[in-house]
Amino acid sequence: MDYKKIKSFEDACKARKIDPKALPEVSMLPVIHQKAIVAHYKLIIIAEAINDGWQPNWNDSNEWKYYPWFEVETDEDRPAGFGFSCTSYVGWSTITSVGSRLCFKTRETAVYAGKQFADLYKEYMLIMPESEVKPKAGKKK
Repeated sequence: MDYKKIKSFEDACKARKIDPKALPEVSMLPVIHQKAIVAHYKLIIIAEAINDGWQPNWNDSNEWKYYPWFEVETDEDRPAGFGFSCTSYVGWSTITSVGSRLCFKTRETAVYAGKQFADLYKEYMLIMPESEVKPKAGKKK
C-alpha cells in the first residue's frame, strides 16, 4: 500500500481493518494523561499502516530504523518540552528515544508520519497545561 494514502487515523484503521471508534478506555487514568494514551494508541495503528506489515528486527544491527524527531519551542504559555536519556560509562552508552511501535522502515515514511501526524505526536509527547486538557463529554472525575 502507498503510505501517502494514510492521511488520517481513520485511513490507518481502514488499512488495518480496525474500527476507528474502538479506542482504549482511559477514564480510570488521571485526566492529564488520557489524551496522551489515546494518541499513543492512534500513532501505533498509524505506524503499522504506514509500515504495511514491516516490523523492526532488533537482532539486526544492520537494519536501519527511523522515527520522526521534533524540536519543541517553549514560551510562558507552553513550558513543556522533551528530552532524552543518555548514560555512558567507558565504551558503553544507552540512549532512549523511541519504542519499536513507532519506528518506520524508511526515512521518507518517518518524515511523512512526523509531518502528517504532528498534532498526534504533540498530544502523545508533551504534557499539556491542565487548562488545555479537556475530559470527554459525559465523563466526570
